[in-house]
Amino acid sequence: MKKSEIQIFLAHASEDKPAVLALYNRLKQAGYKPWLDKKDLIPGQIWRDEIPKAIKASQIFLACLSGKSANKQGYIQRELRIALDTLGEMLPGTIFFIPMRLEECEIPDLRMSEVGLNLRDIHRLDYWEEDGFEQLERAIGYQFKLEPEEPKQPVIVPEEPKQPLSVFNFEIVGVNAKGEQIKKESKQSQYFSEDLGDGITLEMVAIPGGTFLMGTEDEEIEKLVKKFNWERFRWERPPHRVTVSSFYMGRYPITQAQWKAIAATAKIDIDLETNFSNFTGDELPVECVNWYEATEFCKRLSRETKQEYRLPSEAEWEYACRAGTTTPFYFGETITGKLANYCASNTYAEEAKGEYREETTPVGQFPPNAFGLYDMHGNVWEWCADTWHDNYDGAPTSGSAWIENGNDNCSPLRGGSWFNHPYRCRSACRGLLDRRDFILFDYSGFRVVCGAGRTL
Repeated sequence: MKKSEIQIFLAHASEDKPAVLALYNRLKQAGYKPWLDKKDLIPGQIWRDEIPKAIKASQIFLACLSGKSANKQGYIQRELRIALDTLGEMLPGTIFFIPMRLEECEIPDLRMSEVGLNLRDIHRLDYWEEDGFEQLERAIGYQFKLEPEEPKQPVIVPEEPKQPLSVFNFEIVGVNAKGEQIKKESKQSQYFSEDLGDGITLEMVAIPGGTFLMGTEDEEIEKLVKKFNWERFRWERPPHRVTVSSFYMGRYPITQAQWKAIAATAKIDIDLETNFSNFTGDELPVECVNWYEATEFCKRLSRETKQEYRLPSEAEWEYACRAGTTTPFYFGETITGKLANYCASNTYAEEAKGEYREETTPVGQFPPNAFGLYDMHGNVWEWCADTWHDNYDGAPTSGSAWIENGNDNCSPLRGGSWFNHPYRCRSACRGLLDRRDFILFDYSGFRVVCGAGRTL
């Protein structure tokens, strides 16, 4: 039997939905066919036919329990009874009970006299333990004697850009905690240019796919909370591995010249003003942009270029910003006023204080990261496509935008701005803003991405 032939029914309480969604995404990424009820049940609701049908079509019934929901397992018990009534005394696959969090979980009596299961039929695993998912895979492999999967060819969506790729050379630098330069290295990246008319171009850099650890470790978060007295570092937990497909990203934040060129084209959903930034200049990043205006820009840009443009997901943004680094900034352990535009009169580590410019600066003035992207730290906050979630519990591991079960009125911003303390400019730092808001008038801008690109 192959992984792709195994459907796994995920029974869970609504309290565990974020954690179960994370398991769902990981199972899907591993090649299985996970199934869960996307609509939370409420007391008294009539069960839809889809649930018993999905149970009957599944080879594995996986009851996901946590300490938080251990006493509220009515739905899971009912699903299990349906499974047993439908399939006979025993399911065709193994039943797994998985505590979804670290709290101690007492499995309720549904495993004994209630349904007549023998303890040997139950595998208790902890998904959050380092080898928990590997245990699950081993158990499934033993039960079904899995056949080796044929290697999959990379999926290329959408089509590669119509423009030929060019190469540009650049230098990156690295610093220690004192802000002293300890590295200087020559790099090379590929890109293509979109012609927006009147000599205005948009340069899109090829970002190779890969896997990275998104977020911040708990120990580091607690150090930062203590040092800077800012609770929102906890928005960056839990750290989780994400695999990102290759794509193209703007070499710089969208400039005012680029904004004017696209804002002057025909409306799709909403009107766009052509000149409203607080700090004016064609090579300055556009600011005072809300989320809906940024997405309208992407839609018009897509129409004008006949190529799909969009805002990056949070995962794509952080992956692109880090460019293979694991330090707080892509420069290294700290940041300085010579490396980025932020409130450099404040310090992050042991570096000396620098110049606080109190305004945006023309894009591309400071050293890029190893992918050839400029201004990823400071200058303007950059909108992401996701809806807002207070942490990463249940976040997708595929690099896609996280739009389920979030705050639809708010979206994350990344990178910090000219106004911000250096800790807000870190690669992992998450900003939050109402999608319609203008409170951060001249702080919020964006950059665009294009498709999944080629495999590089």
